[in-house]
Amino acid sequence: MNELVKEIEQLKKEKNAVILAHYYVNDEVQEIADYIGDSYYLAKVAREVDAKTIVFCGVSFMGESAKILNPNKTVLMPDMSADCPMAHMAQVEKIEEMRGKYDDLAVVCYINSTAELKCHSDVCVTSSNAVKIVKSLPNKNIFFIPDENLGRHVAKQIPEKNIILNKGFCHVHVSMTADNLKAIKEKYPKALVLAHPECKQEVLDLADYIGSTSGIINYATESDNEEFIICTESGVGYELRTKNPNKKFYFAGTKHFCPNMKLNTVEKVCHVLKTGENEVHVSDETRLKSLVPLDKMLEMAK
Repeated sequence: MNELVKEIEQLKKEKNAVILAHYYVNDEVQEIADYIGDSYYLAKVAREVDAKTIVFCGVSFMGESAKILNPNKTVLMPDMSADCPMAHMAQVEKIEEMRGKYDDLAVVCYINSTAELKCHSDVCVTSSNAVKIVKSLPNKNIFFIPDENLGRHVAKQIPEKNIILNKGFCHVHVSMTADNLKAIKEKYPKALVLAHPECKQEVLDLADYIGSTSGIINYATESDNEEFIICTESGVGYELRTKNPNKKFYFAGTKHFCPNMKLNTVEKVCHVLKTGENEVHVSDETRLKSLVPLDKMLEMAK
């Protein structure tokens, strides 16, 4: 592995490349990354870095977003088959139906979505900025796609808006149940429950803190508590343990890992740096249309 890491470092210099990794990828991939973060942070970093080539260790919508924001940079994915099922869980036909039904409607699209869905949306959001952005929109009616649970969480914070939910979900987060969480809580009664808003309402109702992946990390790091039950994907454990070596973390759910995120490996990172394979391409038309809600998000989230 050490030889491989050295080779990656050399290739990065030769190719003027930078490695971005989502919190949910394997520990060894996070170890070689130049930047680790959630969707929002990585979207910002992709735009700000000087590197000519971005190796994006995540899932396909993240690589697409990086390319949309940086048309002149080369974006490579270690594994092109790493996809997010939830990113596809909304239909353009449904969006158009909602636009016909409501005059004063904004289509708010979670960044965890395909470029096609972004093309038909007014603004993108992430779990860390969704409440802030939806609250500041002038529209009374909001069609929130694709994740139903995040949409419901936003709706609870902003009762004055009419938020219409879409039937999308993250299979990792919905695998966590209240019964499962109560059982872990019995075992570790002193542990605080930190939950991602993609979890079901029954889980969020039991949480001491609800927030994005980076929000969960920050909360655990700043808290005086020493034990935490984490209701999100287990990859976040790497950053939690790195920042808090003396604290204990327990994961809720029986399926708290994303098989798509785990398709990213150090070997694959090295391979794409060497060969230039798995380059992300987005048509000019799609890029220009989907750039509008992404730019609006980056502007409104400031």
